[in-house]
Amino acid sequence: VGDGNEVAHIDLLIGPRGSPAETAFVHCLTNNKDGFTSLLAVLTPNLLTKPATVMFNKVTIKGAKQAVQMFGPAQYAVAKAVADSVAEGVIPADEADDLFVCVGVFIHWEASDDKKIQNFNYAVSRGARHT
Repeated sequence: VGDGNEVAHIDLLIGPRGSPAETAFVHCLTNNKDGFTSLLAVLTPNLLTKPATVMFNKVTIKGAKQAVQMFGPAQYAVAKAVADSVAEGVIPADEADDLFVCVGVFIHWEASDDKKIQNFNYAVSRGARHT
């Protein structure tokens, strides 16, 4: 979704407790490496989404600017897409506590427009849940 260096494409895995999605969720949170890190999707500090959602970068984070883009506009976009999916019934609210979501996010090294990063990642994350 989108264009230029801010183009957004994700890998998304969703599944119930006890599924490979839960295993991937735990592995993602406990297996950080230099240049590759995971973070929980939050709408604001300390406000986690339900279902629990972990994000990871698809390409090596090479500097502070790229890290801030991942931990800022991309993180908010994915969290908001998950929350909106529950609010609109795409993800059933009564199942949200038992689901796990893993989202791989691409942030280009030369991306510069945070608003586009947020808008494009929101759009692609919402679209992934509708397929």
